[in-house]
Amino acid sequence: MTSCIFCQIIAGTIPASIVFENSTLVVFLDHRPLFPGHCLLVPRQHLATLVDVEPELFALLSAQARQLAIAMEEALEAQGAFLAINNRVSQSVPHVHIHVVPRTKGDGLKGFFWPRQKYRGPEHMEEVRSKLEVGLRKLQQS
Repeated sequence: MTSCIFCQIIAGTIPASIVFENSTLVVFLDHRPLFPGHCLLVPRQHLATLVDVEPELFALLSAQARQLAIAMEEALEAQGAFLAINNRVSQSVPHVHIHVVPRTKGDGLKGFFWPRQKYRGPEHMEEVRSKLEVGLRKLQQS
């Protein structure tokens, strides 16, 4: 799907800060993060909504989301993670994706009002991306 921005990121035609990728899944930093380290986990296959995802693929997505949440605690010193899937309503990109957001107590995230924050710059974004990539690699090796 050439009109899907996530498909373009997966194809490499739009730049993104890729944290992890394999033959089925891609994880990249959200360009408008809630907090630094906010990632989007997407299947390579274009599937518009959660309803389109087969249980086997959802199991892979869930397992990767779990690993990413653990990596955030280790690599970014987060106290936990917030995971979210918008399905149709509030789904800004019609390609199923899981938001995985590092959390710390008192970080200001309340309910579903998500005040976006910017990275301090490209170097900060790369630093966070690199930490998450290394954290995921460590988990996969153990």
